[in-house]
Amino acid sequence: MLDRVDSEVSNRVATLVRRIVGQRADARPIAFDDDLRACGLTSLEVVNLMLSVETAFAVKIPERDMLPANFRSIARITDLVGVLLHQPAD
Repeated sequence: MLDRVDSEVSNRVATLVRRIVGQRADARPIAFDDDLRACGLTSLEVVNLMLSVETAFAVKIPERDMLPANFRSIARITDLVGVLLHQPAD
């Protein structure tokens, strides 16, 4: 069951990333472990991605987790969302 949930989370994250990056004419396919900066993700798009993740998963990303490293790839974002989804509500 957990693998299916993780797969669903990663698919949803991938959709968010591709929606933001894919708006450009020069967008190329993005793999799970691709460096999103190398794929052309800008600082402004990272902020949009953070907000999109919070909205899509109904989570609040703590300031301490708003690091470029946590948004470097679909895999890293999926890991972050997994942690946030399993934290007790404040």
